[in-house]
Amino acid sequence: MTKNVFEDLGFSPEEAAVLKLKADLHSKVVKRAARYSQKQLQTILDEPQPRVSDLLRGKMSKFSLEMLVIYAEKLGLRTEIRTKARSRGAAAGHALAL
Repeated sequence: MTKNVFEDLGFSPEEAAVLKLKADLHSKVVKRAARYSQKQLQTILDEPQPRVSDLLRGKMSKFSLEMLVIYAEKLGLRTEIRTKARSRGAAAGHALAL
């Protein structure tokens, strides 16, 4: 087993890195959004109610990484992407982390 469940599910290391980044960011956005009602979120995120509902219900495939970054910023979260070298034995490249 790896540290990335998406790799364990058969995604390539590159795809798994993106999916993990997206899932981690989505989780943080939803946690912050829990402070607000859906009506307040519609105003804060400038999105209609069905879109807010999709976000809160975990329909990640409906949101790009870019959109999740925008939502995070609108909710007062600072976002950044850091890279670090993988441990020995791993494929060459960089891992993404929040």
